[in-house]
Amino acid sequence: MPAWIALLLNEAPVKPFRTLPPLLLLASFLQDAAVAAGPDPGRVPVSFRRDVMAVLSKAGCNAGPCHGNANGKGGFKLSLRGEDPELDFTAMVLELGGRRVQPLEPESSLLLLKATAAVPHEGGARFAKDSDGYRRVRDWIGAGAVDDGPSVALPTRLEIRPSEIFADSDEPHIDLRATAVFADGTRRDVTSEAVYESSDPRVTVTADGRVPRVEGVETVVLARHLGSQTPVRIAFVPQRPGYAWKGPKPAGEIDRRIFGKLRRLRLDVSPVCGDEVFLRRVHLDLLGSLPSAREAREFVADRTRDKRARKVDELLDRPGFADLMALRWSDLLRVEERTLDRKGMVVFHRWIRESFRTNKPLDVFVREIVSARGSTYENPPANFHRAARTPVERSVAAAQVFLGTRLTCAQCHNHPFDRWTQDDYHDWAAAFAPVGYKVLRNDRRDENDAHEFDGEQVVHTASQDKVTNPRTGRPSVPRRLGAGGAGGPTDLDSLARWMTSADNRTFARVQANRIWSQFMGRGLVDPVDDFRATNPATHPELLEWLADDFAGHGFDVRHLVRRILGSKTYQLDSTPVGNNGMDVLNHSHVVLRRLAGEVLLDAQHDFLGVPFTAAGWPEGVRAVTLPGGAQIREHRKSDADRFLEVFGKPPRVLTCECERSEAVTLGQTLQLISGPVVNRLLAAPGNRLAGLAASGRPPRELVDELYWTALTRAPSALELAECESRLTRSGLREGLEDIAWSLLNSKEFVLRR
Repeated sequence: MPAWIALLLNEAPVKPFRTLPPLLLLASFLQDAAVAAGPDPGRVPVSFRRDVMAVLSKAGCNAGPCHGNANGKGGFKLSLRGEDPELDFTAMVLELGGRRVQPLEPESSLLLLKATAAVPHEGGARFAKDSDGYRRVRDWIGAGAVDDGPSVALPTRLEIRPSEIFADSDEPHIDLRATAVFADGTRRDVTSEAVYESSDPRVTVTADGRVPRVEGVETVVLARHLGSQTPVRIAFVPQRPGYAWKGPKPAGEIDRRIFGKLRRLRLDVSPVCGDEVFLRRVHLDLLGSLPSAREAREFVADRTRDKRARKVDELLDRPGFADLMALRWSDLLRVEERTLDRKGMVVFHRWIRESFRTNKPLDVFVREIVSARGSTYENPPANFHRAARTPVERSVAAAQVFLGTRLTCAQCHNHPFDRWTQDDYHDWAAAFAPVGYKVLRNDRRDENDAHEFDGEQVVHTASQDKVTNPRTGRPSVPRRLGAGGAGGPTDLDSLARWMTSADNRTFARVQANRIWSQFMGRGLVDPVDDFRATNPATHPELLEWLADDFAGHGFDVRHLVRRILGSKTYQLDSTPVGNNGMDVLNHSHVVLRRLAGEVLLDAQHDFLGVPFTAAGWPEGVRAVTLPGGAQIREHRKSDADRFLEVFGKPPRVLTCECERSEAVTLGQTLQLISGPVVNRLLAAPGNRLAGLAASGRPPRELVDELYWTALTRAPSALELAECESRLTRSGLREGLEDIAWSLLNSKEFVLRR
């Protein structure tokens, strides 16, 4: 029934016409009358939801810097990227007494005058009067400026062709074609309507989907249309006449996929590293410590073909592997003293370490954490819930650490770069609401710090905590992330089983990618906790293979580590060759990276033969094995605490690997050249230098011992001659200190290569 007839009969109309301004009410009557008279076969009506919303997005009107800002611009607020058409319709048509649209004289509408800069507009002209976008908005206004609501079929997906491009010809550009597939099965070319964004600022995509060639650049172009978005990876491959593949023979599936892409990109690959570099690398990666001079010499002298694989097996069985894995996961699970108290922190760290010492399958490890209840002293994984004390904290942490999904953007609005809506966010948070705490005691030392706890707590199932969806004002319905409808049972036990089940491919992908990143320096998806369609993997087929292999072997962490470390890709040298010097994505060579603060501090102590000590911790503790995060209270910091803080050790207040800083700073330089830790180690009376000075060995042997201990290699002829000269000129002890200081400050010592 037309709305104007419904109004005369005093029946409820489809649209809220009683609230419309008079001109719009009249236009609505005229439009409904036209509809009642029958459609015009030669005229295609303009849809607000399908056409006008697309024009606003294309023009950038609803982008964050413009009217899509949280506070809008100039008193006009639209939903970010058109996530809420109903709100946008209200803003355009009903606000300001309807002055933004003029159905009887569409071209006088403020909406069009501003967009064409016919009147002053801070955002400038967004489209021209002769453009298709202008025509659509004008025709929509002239037809009554109505919201077609649920009556119109909207796109369900966006197809981009080509879907992946290795552009190795000399063509000056690539033309993308975008096709929207609608809910009713129809398809439409929306190339000119889609919005295109490149991940590399050097690549600028034109409004009609043309990507100009930029030599040697690999980028991801994100195409958006209404609620759909699709990424396209584009690599502009240089011609490189005479290029020939000279890489090593693949050792397995990892190498075949990595080397295959390098061939397509015509990138050179560095050779496999020498034994000295390999041994140092695997020691630092698996144990967080340096090999001894004796172990290094023996490994280099070994001529058996499988010695590298045997060394990896040997190191995986050493206690240091569990120590280093516990350090990495303690960062993620917020193992720190202020919230967990000292005992809770220690037992949680010990439980994590024991899990990796016994090679507990990673899916079991995660299930035990997510489903944990009980005393935080007697059931250590319950401390995960103690650290994350609200449903939002628990749900965001679980999504980010275990499912590689960053949800924070969806708390206030639909995620601009992912498929998650506000409803998804709050329904997932509601699934983590039934958790309560019984605080048995709290001997807090700082009464002003509400986050400090000192005493045993019991985590239990509760029902009093609810999550309210701010969009609706109603309680959220507990739902698994990404599940339609109610999403099945959402108690902690069922959530833990679902999260780690074989049917949930996301878990296997995310955790395989995390382990890859630990040893390769960069995830196939990077950052490792930001899985989304708009952040695709550099090697998607390899990621799928790693996930299948990991899940197929029962989520055995050591199995996957052997796969990665046994590849030629892992064992490549860090020295660039040929044209691969600028490559940081495709593993044509190993990219240098700084040692973590704990590893570097332990290496300094090991090199100079001085045991590491920390106040309040037993003898034999190492920086890598300290249970907690960086000290927050300044008055409790030791020299070692300040060293670790400067070198990026996190306080563990965030559930994110990004909290650990890998930046290189001036403060680090000062710590290395004149910091209290380095000075104390060099001057310690019973250190390695004192033993060498008293050994009576010739200077050549002393220098050789220092180099093998610090750098896992012998000194070059030039280095040996210079060091011997220094020992002769400066005296034995002072000369040894000078040599040791120079080694501690060398790039080879500070970097993992």
